[in-house]
Amino acid sequence: MSKNLLSLIHSDLKAAMKRDPAARHYLEIFFTYSGFHATLIHRICNLLWRLKLKFIARILSSFSRILTSIEIHPAAKIDEGFFIDHGAGLVIGETTIIGKNVTIYQQTTLGGLSPSVDSDSQRNIKRHPTIRDNVIVGSGAQILGPVVIGKNSRIGANAVVLKDVPENITYVGVPARKIESSNLNESFKAYGISKGVIDDPNKKSIHALFKEIHTLNQKVNDLKKQVDQRIKIPNEIQINQESKGKSERQK
Repeated sequence: MSKNLLSLIHSDLKAAMKRDPAARHYLEIFFTYSGFHATLIHRICNLLWRLKLKFIARILSSFSRILTSIEIHPAAKIDEGFFIDHGAGLVIGETTIIGKNVTIYQQTTLGGLSPSVDSDSQRNIKRHPTIRDNVIVGSGAQILGPVVIGKNSRIGANAVVLKDVPENITYVGVPARKIESSNLNESFKAYGISKGVIDDPNKKSIHALFKEIHTLNQKVNDLKKQVDQRIKIPNEIQINQESKGKSERQK
């Protein structure tokens, strides 16, 4: 965050060009991308906020929200290479910290937990998420509370994250849970998912339960056969003895 304003703006332009296949040139991004406009205005608002011109910063950020439908609190700390794709409905809270080369899609919330409950005790404390470098947050995701999203992690669309997310991991679902997808590099994957493959842990759990039930049924059937066999042998012996007794009496 120590970089100068122009350097940050330039890095945001390059991020949009690199991560959006619809982007054709920098002028198009500068004049038509609402996500870039929101980021640009936030850079200025954040500078004003750090200069203690907080009221002016809030007025300018409110104007940005009306213009772009994206709400970013002036105090939020955003590092270089930040890209908001589409962006409408995005909310970034006051104490949010965002690292380098982060991508966030529309309708995402980086918010607090129950901010309307006992609000006085929540002032001037860390109550919003920290997003580390190279993270991708899918559309509609809700990341709530002072959680930490580790480097290179992916948050799937509409996931609700209430706990810390380790590095190089993809989380999906409500509540968000880990899937077997390791992101060991910094490559960009739109919406946080590559090739549409999702290793759903709920599906795996259900399959495991069915397999366990099938195994138990087999064991029960084997036990039943053993019990039936043990009952059948004495019955045959008793029948043979009774038949033998009858034949002897008849003689």
